[in-house]
Amino acid sequence: MFFTLLLVTFLLATTVSIAVVRFFENSISRILIRITNDELAEAWVRYIKFAAYVVGISGGVRIYSLEQYISARYPGAEIVELTAEVWTLEVYGTLIGTLRSLAWMLLLVFVVALIAYVIMRAFELKAERRMTATQDGNSSERE
Repeated sequence: MFFTLLLVTFLLATTVSIAVVRFFENSISRILIRITNDELAEAWVRYIKFAAYVVGISGGVRIYSLEQYISARYPGAEIVELTAEVWTLEVYGTLIGTLRSLAWMLLLVFVVALIAYVIMRAFELKAERRMTATQDGNSSERE
């Protein structure tokens, strides 16, 4: 019964991770294309997707929680029995754990991307001001 629970939680965490990654894939791709060039953005999108799968699955399949079904927590304690209620709690915990882990990871990615965008935009505005000042200087010299 333990192996079935382990397999079910793994498959659920994997499925949820795939769904979340597909949902955010376009957003991540567009943001990274704006910040970097196309070739580099593609590599970063691939890495972020891989990281999301790892974070989602590891956040959903809580091995430390599942250990209680195969060994006692301390000497003399009983091993917890896998009942329908326990299954329900474990499946719910897997779902919430996967979503929570992915939410934190994506929040971190988007915050870093926002900071990079702001820095990049500041440099673009500074370059535009320099260009405008240079053009204004050249036009006044001609007159």
